[in-house]
Amino acid sequence: MSKTNDKSPASAGTGVTPRGAYPHVKQVGDFIFVSGTSSRRPDNSIAGVDIIDEMGTKRLNAYTQTQEVLKNIDKNLQKVGASLKDVVDVTSFLVNMNDFADYNKAYAEFFEKETGPTRTTVAVHQLPHPDLVVEIKVMAYKKS
Repeated sequence: MSKTNDKSPASAGTGVTPRGAYPHVKQVGDFIFVSGTSSRRPDNSIAGVDIIDEMGTKRLNAYTQTQEVLKNIDKNLQKVGASLKDVVDVTSFLVNMNDFADYNKAYAEFFEKETGPTRTTVAVHQLPHPDLVVEIKVMAYKKS
């Protein structure tokens, strides 16, 4: 039976505190699970939210958010000695499938089609903050 090994405090990696009773990263044997991750920063601002006029109108940028989500996932993986290269499965949540092209373009900057992880992308009604358009969770495998 594999031993559960949660090597890091809840806010390790990105410096962002989880918004509930869960860790960002949990290692069980050689498998590493990363909770749903957003582009939220340690100061609770969100990358990929562009103010486009003096009235405070926002443009939610799925391309930028996807880049930042994957960088945050990589930081969390590094806390347990892994990286995006160890990711074997990805589940992505998009608020609007019209953002799929921008999400896919950013995703391709981090993973190769031939050697990358398996992936499932689904549309969801909403995410925990109205400025979030992308959330991603991953499973990684790193032999101890």
